[in-house]
Amino acid sequence: MAPLEPWEKVFVDAETFPGTAHGQILCSECHGGVEDGGIDTAHTDLVAHPSEGDAEVCFECHINEVKQIGNNLHFTQQGYWTDLEARGADPNHEGMQEMFGNHCSSCHTSCGDCHVSQPASVGGGLLDGHNFTDNPPMTRTCTACHGSRVGNEFLGKNEGLQGDVHFRQARMTCIDCHEGTELHGGQVGDEPAVHRYEGVDGPKCEDCHEDIGSSSDKIDMHRMHGDAMSCQVCHSVSYINCNSCHVAVSETSGNPFYTVSESWFTFMIGRNPRQSEDRPYDYVPLRHVPIDPESFAFYGDNLLPNFDAQNTWRYTTPHNIQLNTPQTESCLNCHENPDIFLTADKVAPEELEANKNVIVEEIPESQK
Repeated sequence: MAPLEPWEKVFVDAETFPGTAHGQILCSECHGGVEDGGIDTAHTDLVAHPSEGDAEVCFECHINEVKQIGNNLHFTQQGYWTDLEARGADPNHEGMQEMFGNHCSSCHTSCGDCHVSQPASVGGGLLDGHNFTDNPPMTRTCTACHGSRVGNEFLGKNEGLQGDVHFRQARMTCIDCHEGTELHGGQVGDEPAVHRYEGVDGPKCEDCHEDIGSSSDKIDMHRMHGDAMSCQVCHSVSYINCNSCHVAVSETSGNPFYTVSESWFTFMIGRNPRQSEDRPYDYVPLRHVPIDPESFAFYGDNLLPNFDAQNTWRYTTPHNIQLNTPQTESCLNCHENPDIFLTADKVAPEELEANKNVIVEEIPESQK
């Protein structure tokens, strides 16, 4: 995504914006400033991003959406802390708070970051002359942030790998599956989300493919495997994995940065680390995430003292779904095929303890 020119970031379309619902509201009602003070004082106490925080300026018209903010992982960023605290991180530790502020909190989003402007973490700037949109443009909002994994997989930007069939053949976008209620934080009154894979498994493939696994399903493999495998086990293909992320602040520029030791493409099936009533599968794809015990060493010693309490090979839902994959070509491409299962020999020795609950000890035999 090409960066916007400075003037493009602040350009308000004077022809179209005044005729919209938001264009009927005085600028100062949302942004502050001095409405009749002249050019020298107009920007006094200006609020550039009025929907930050609890989005009070949005509440009068968008009551339910604003009430949902407390449940919204985009807003609370609780998913980060859920995983970090599981590894023993202390959220009150000064070093961890500094680390989070430098490297994680920039991914926080507000209402405006989706509906009127690009997210600040990718440079900001108005999407369409200050016109608001119910349907954010995918590549300038969703995949602008969720790009290196989800975006590249879904859009087919990984060399040699096709984009997701839902994008290639139906030109579906993120919000065709991830609807407003989910993105805003769930129903009003729900418990705040603590992780993106907690609670109800959704969106589910069966929401659209209603016959899958039912008695009317004409595909034998669907009926045979049932809840034993997530859909991605058969219908996903190779995806990117990363190793050993370390964060720090540049001595030269003073800017936060990160380094990753290596990345690679693979497709790896393992045991389900999040098995529950909502996710009953025995087998799921696993993705290696770029963390190690010293990821945050720049900010202090032993900041992840319980590192092995969480996998480094994690439950994943790749966004590169295909109708036909190597797994669907033959039963033996999975059964009796050790290459696509996470066995102990594929796990770094120092990570064996962390991944003991997802390592596959016996490759499934063919059902003769």
